[in-house]
Amino acid sequence: MKDPNFFEKVFDVVRLIPPGRITSYGAIANFLGTKGSSRMVGWAMHAASSAIPPIPAHRVVNSAGLLTGKVHFGTPTLMEELLKSEGILVKDDKVQNFKKHFWDPSVEIGG
Repeated sequence: MKDPNFFEKVFDVVRLIPPGRITSYGAIANFLGTKGSSRMVGWAMHAASSAIPPIPAHRVVNSAGLLTGKVHFGTPTLMEELLKSEGILVKDDKVQNFKKHFWDPSVEIGG
């Protein structure tokens, strides 16, 4: 079996993020053993809209909790609406109580 490419590995991790939790581009990169490649994780999230099965890309934010990827959603408010529907409060494009909602794949999955 062929080893999945980087984007597929990112998608596999993002699919594991539970509803009501968020993680960061950097946490995913670190988990995949590619610390410093958070921008590549961002590019993967940009490509996530065409992935099957679907990717809950709204659960990936930057390390400060900012919705930096919101421009890649169907409307300017869709990312925030999806997070709010899962009980995550967003104010001024920033996740509130970031640490409470943070899901670290290195801790949750192991690695």
